[in-house]
Amino acid sequence: MKNQRREFLKKAGGSLALASVGTGIASSASAKSILLQSDIRSQANDKIRIGLIGAGIIGHYDTDAALTIDGIELVAACDLYTGRLDYAKEKWGKDLFTTRDYREILARPDIDAVLICTPDHWHQRIAIDAMKAGKHVYCEKPMVQRIEDGQAIIDAQKATGKVLQVGSQRASSVAVLEAKKVLQSGVIGDLTFVSAYCDRTTAMGAWNYSIPTDASPETVDFDTFLGYAPKIPFDATRFFRWRNYSDYGTGAAGDLIVHLLTTVHTLTDSKGPNKIFSAGDLKYWKDGRDAYDVINALMTYPKTEQHDSFQVTTRVNLCDGEGKGEFGLKLVGTDGVITIGWNDYTVQTLKRDPAPGFGGYDSFTSFSAEEKKDFKKWYVDKYGTEKGGGFTKNEPVKFEAPQGYDDRVDHMITFFNGVRTGSPILEDAEFGLRAAAPSLACNLSIAQEKPILWDPISMKLI
Repeated sequence: MKNQRREFLKKAGGSLALASVGTGIASSASAKSILLQSDIRSQANDKIRIGLIGAGIIGHYDTDAALTIDGIELVAACDLYTGRLDYAKEKWGKDLFTTRDYREILARPDIDAVLICTPDHWHQRIAIDAMKAGKHVYCEKPMVQRIEDGQAIIDAQKATGKVLQVGSQRASSVAVLEAKKVLQSGVIGDLTFVSAYCDRTTAMGAWNYSIPTDASPETVDFDTFLGYAPKIPFDATRFFRWRNYSDYGTGAAGDLIVHLLTTVHTLTDSKGPNKIFSAGDLKYWKDGRDAYDVINALMTYPKTEQHDSFQVTTRVNLCDGEGKGEFGLKLVGTDGVITIGWNDYTVQTLKRDPAPGFGGYDSFTSFSAEEKKDFKKWYVDKYGTEKGGGFTKNEPVKFEAPQGYDDRVDHMITFFNGVRTGSPILEDAEFGLRAAAPSLACNLSIAQEKPILWDPISMKLI
């Protein structure tokens, strides 16, 4: 590590020197900006036939990304709202098989893998059923709605040997993977803490999605949607805006903090925190929901063989009055900082003066005149100069993905490579639980008004 850092710093006279840390560099856009290039490639193009379970917003994003990859064919779609099934045929072809019952998709021998894009409270059951039916699984994040449900998915994956990848695409993002190389080089020194944040301002960003005018008990299978949630009469708002309700979703913790922790764990190779303390509130979107629109959390990551100890602060604000809509992480080290956006990152380092300096806001000012004289002589004898006590910031260098880059496509390629060739899946069931559990523990901490203790190795609440 020290040799790698020394070489890095020796070359760091210009922005191109930073590029030498990683391999995913296409070219230098300018002296201050370097273009990234993903190293993720399809390893084969064998035909894989997929079924979509949950044809809502994220179902379309995931399916569209999957279909950009050679050899991927969509043959079936499942949803509980008839209008989405009608649109699936309009979009992907009239011969597409559609159903309200996901078990009909799992029963088809011509389907190799499924994309699970349902409300959170259905993830575990469908994932396990799919693997037992011989299907590979791409399951949207968070992998589970309840922490205690995670081990069953891990067990099913091991028992069936099927590929399971959780759908937080940050684990395959070129910006994250290249920033990881910078972090590992040691150029920002020892990691002290990570500040991770996601802010939104609009109603759409706060999950107030459109509700179709034809929503009714005839067009929506509401009883099936409820699953293990409490039985209630038909409610179109709960069906189409399910993220707002703890009966079906996981709120900002499961929707957004899990993205942030997925990024942290990918960058650091960490298994996760051992203590989570969170505060939350419902400040603005008081529309009947019970999901917090503001969450702040502090997590402690213990020292392991992979990394030294560090802290993570997370923030989600769905009623941000600044209107910036920021998403990102700051990795603050002893010698610099890496600031990561969605598909870009910036590195800035500093160099401290070797001499500590004296004067100003310093005890030196309280010394007697004679002692000041003696101290200055001692200081010059020791450091050879009266200057020091400051630092110099190096010019920041920005790395960014090319226009049109989609990390979701890279994540899909990673999944299908695993299906085709057995190549490793970083965000498997264990990774998925280790990202989901601390995220969901934020909700527990708010409810219980105390820190939540978590064993990231055995993956159990303490």
